[in-house]
Amino acid sequence: MTVTSNDVQRLFLQAIFSRGILSFKHAQVLWARCIDTVKVANPTLAVRFDESRQAWDRFVTDINIALNPLDLEFRHLSDEQTGTEMYAVVNTKDDEVAQMATDYTPLEIAYFKAVVEQIMLAPHNAYSVSSLAALREVTALKSNMTKSQAESVLGSLVAKGWLLKSKRARYFLSTRALLELSTYLKSNYPDECQECTICMELITRGASCNTPNCPAVIHFHCFRKLRARRAACPTCSADWPQDAKNLKPIGEAAVKDGQDEGRRVRRKSTTVSDEEEEDTMRMDEDESEASHPKQSQRRGKKKAVAMDVDEEEDGDEAPRESQAKTRRSTRRR
Repeated sequence: MTVTSNDVQRLFLQAIFSRGILSFKHAQVLWARCIDTVKVANPTLAVRFDESRQAWDRFVTDINIALNPLDLEFRHLSDEQTGTEMYAVVNTKDDEVAQMATDYTPLEIAYFKAVVEQIMLAPHNAYSVSSLAALREVTALKSNMTKSQAESVLGSLVAKGWLLKSKRARYFLSTRALLELSTYLKSNYPDECQECTICMELITRGASCNTPNCPAVIHFHCFRKLRARRAACPTCSADWPQDAKNLKPIGEAAVKDGQDEGRRVRRKSTTVSDEEEEDTMRMDEDESEASHPKQSQRRGKKKAVAMDVDEEEDGDEAPRESQAKTRRSTRRR
C-alpha cells in the first residue's frame, strides 16, 4: 500500500482520538512527528513541517474538511484559568453527550447530565456543585444506581477530563466538557450560559464587574491581557482593580460551603398571551357549563328572576315619585 500525504491526517487524528484533548503546542509536536513518520515510509513525499500559525490553520482546515461528513470538528478553546489554547475533536450534531456512550452506560450518562444540570443552575454564578449535592442526584434519578457507584462514575469523569474537582471537593466543568458540550449547554441552558466580554467564549470561572447591573464578565487570562492596556471596564468604563480577585467572582469562589445544598430544577416556560388566557378561560367556562347543564339552567333562571325584580323595582319608583310630588303640593296649599 502506497503511503501518501493524506496519511499525515490519519495518523494525526488517531493520536488526537487516543488523547481526547491536548494543547496547541502538543498538537504541533504531534503534527511534526506524523510528518516524519510518513516521510520515513515514503521519502519521496514533498511534505514538510511549518511551525507558522498560517500553516497550522491550513492544516486544521484540511482536517475539518475531512471530518465534516462525519459530523465532527477539530475545535479549539482557551483554558479558563491559564488561557492555554486547547484542541479536541467534537461532535457537531444531535445530543453531544451521546458521544460518551462508548465509555459510559445510558444510566451513567443520565447521571452525568443530572450533575451538569446542577452545575449550570448553581446559585451566585458558582457553576460548581459540592460532592454531597452531586451524590444526591442519584436519588433524583430514581434508578438502581448506588452512591458508591456514583462515586466511581464521578472519579472516572474526573480521570477522563470531563469534570474537575477542587480542593473544596466541588465539581465543575473542565475545558474538555466546555469544548465538546458547548452546543448542548447553550441549547439546554441559554439563560445560564454567559460569554466572556473579551473572547466571547463560555465562562464558568472568572470575574464580573463590581458595578451594579453591569453585564461585563471576563476570564482571568482575558483580564490580564486587557489590564495591560486598559484599566477600565470595557462595558461601563468603571475603573477596575489591578487584580481580578477584587472583582465579583464567577466559579466556586462565588459560593460558600453550605450555600448550595438545595437541589435546583429548571423552570419550564409558562408564559401565555392575554388573548390565549381569555380563550382558555372561556373554554373552561363552556366546558363546565356543558358538563353541568342543570347548573347552567339554574344560573339562567336566577338571572331571569333578578331581571324581573329589577324591572318591578324600576316600575315602583315612578308612582312613588308621583305620590311624593302630590303630598308636597297639598302641603303648600
